[in-house]
Amino acid sequence: MAIQLGDIAPDFTADTTEGTVVFHEWLGDGWGVLFSHPKDFTPVCTTELGAVAKLKDEFEKRNTKVVAVSVDPLDSHERWISDIEETQGTTMNFPIIADPDRKVADLYGMIHPNASDTMTVRSVFVVGPDKKVKLTLTYPASTGRNFQELLRVLDSLQLTAGYSVATPADWKNGEDVIIVPAVSDEAAKEKFPKGWDAKKPYLRITPQPNL
Repeated sequence: MAIQLGDIAPDFTADTTEGTVVFHEWLGDGWGVLFSHPKDFTPVCTTELGAVAKLKDEFEKRNTKVVAVSVDPLDSHERWISDIEETQGTTMNFPIIADPDRKVADLYGMIHPNASDTMTVRSVFVVGPDKKVKLTLTYPASTGRNFQELLRVLDSLQLTAGYSVATPADWKNGEDVIIVPAVSDEAAKEKFPKGWDAKKPYLRITPQPNL
């Protein structure tokens, strides 16, 4: 059965390029991003891991740890890191899980047999402090991910977890948000002292409440 939103993210113990990780313990009280790549020493994956390394500070600002996984063994990951650093102009600063027995890949449904029965697809799982899955994404092996979009989604997830709001299409941190329909106008007066613009009774636009 595929992992769905709201499920507890499966816990696991695995060897990584930064030592042994017990996933839930490693996450602590923060957020986490677990993402898979199909294979070491492949072009798209090399650019992706370099992109994430360059964004490490941005993830840390959001109290979020990142960890990658593929079905290759640890010594392969360690050799590959020098290629990533050389070609992407960065230093690897987050762990890569070695998963040669496919334990993590199988736990998270990262192998899609109709695409490949040996390699993981480009899966993304965002895990909240409660260890529940907040977001899943699946890309084919041929398409690199947009990690700026992942930061945008984290901003939305963290904002909407703390306030009775939703974020509109193409929203970015700092822009107006939507008061959720479950909040009455009367309750909204207390929750949103900056007021709102009611485009429709169900579409109330208000300034981002944590700014």
